[in-house]
Amino acid sequence: MTAHADASSIFPAWVDRLQLKYMNPVVRRVGPYLPTFAVIEHRGRKSGKQYSTPVNVLRFDGKLAVVLGHGITDWVRNVRAAGEARVRYSGRTWHATNPRIIERGTGGAELPAIARMMGKRFGVFVVDIERS
Repeated sequence: MTAHADASSIFPAWVDRLQLKYMNPVVRRVGPYLPTFAVIEHRGRKSGKQYSTPVNVLRFDGKLAVVLGHGITDWVRNVRAAGEARVRYSGRTWHATNPRIIERGTGGAELPAIARMMGKRFGVFVVDIERS
């Protein structure tokens, strides 16, 4: 998967490489137990390979939101193509459905305040969740 797949990433390519190689393997293990992290498990839309991607999330009203600071990366495309994913968050496993992107600067009135603020500059990925 390409980390720096979208020009709208705020991070330089070297930060993405550092994150993929060193940070993500650690966060994959501990993230599901930390308050603002989750691991999204999804299948590659071309390869069919299983992936797990750590992300920072905001939970609200039966939904999870991820601010897309890295742009629209492969995990976002994979989940949107599949229409669902499994999310490990808060020590539990959730079934995520109805993936969508709230485009930057469009408001997102239903989002938590921090996501609305970040959504002025970035897109926000949102899924509905229910316990698996």
